Amino acid sequence: MAEQPTHSPTDAAALRAKVRQANQKKGLVIVNTGNGKGKSTAAFGVMTRAWGRNLRVCVIQFIKNENARYGEIKAAERMGGIDWISSGDGFTWTSKDMAETVARARHGWDIAKERIASGNYDLVILDEFTYTLVYNWLDTAEVIDWLAANKPDMLHLIITGRSAPAALIEFADLVTEMREIKHPFNEQGIKAQPGIEF
Repeated sequence: MAEQPTHSPTDAAALRAKVRQANQKKGLVIVNTGNGKGKSTAAFGVMTRAWGRNLRVCVIQFIKNENARYGEIKAAERMGGIDWISSGDGFTWTSKDMAETVARARHGWDIAKERIASGNYDLVILDEFTYTLVYNWLDTAEVIDWLAANKPDMLHLIITGRSAPAALIEFADLVTEMREIKHPFNEQGIKAQPGIEF
């Protein structure tokens, strides 16, 4: 199932040379979306890389419960120096109080805006943020307009979650769609395991 290259080797070499010559840098807006596993995992991989390069990192989780103790949270604590906020109350499809769930999501966005605009970070990850847009807890156009006006030029921003709205995809610099081909839960009935899923 290997994908075909989008450029011929000659075109790719010419593009690399052109990019090197321009030596352009900017803070990227990165979206990891799709129905496959690995959206947050990929973002946390970048978090680790950024931390290793002494970049200032902030992670805001929009669905995970503020009392959750997942492996990535424990790792970030051991690494040190990563600002980590969980603003959710668990998975939306099990919410017993949708008004509280929505309020938490909006509060998380208020925190995110403060952290993004502060200039105190090189990388901000908004984990599971697409759900706030898909469920219309936040207005996609307003979020994009705010980011366009307030995100520092060199700040890298990663947004994860399924069903990223088309407008967010258009706004982003890099978009990756995770596509499920096979999953142990669906095919074999194997439940989520510590260190792999959480």
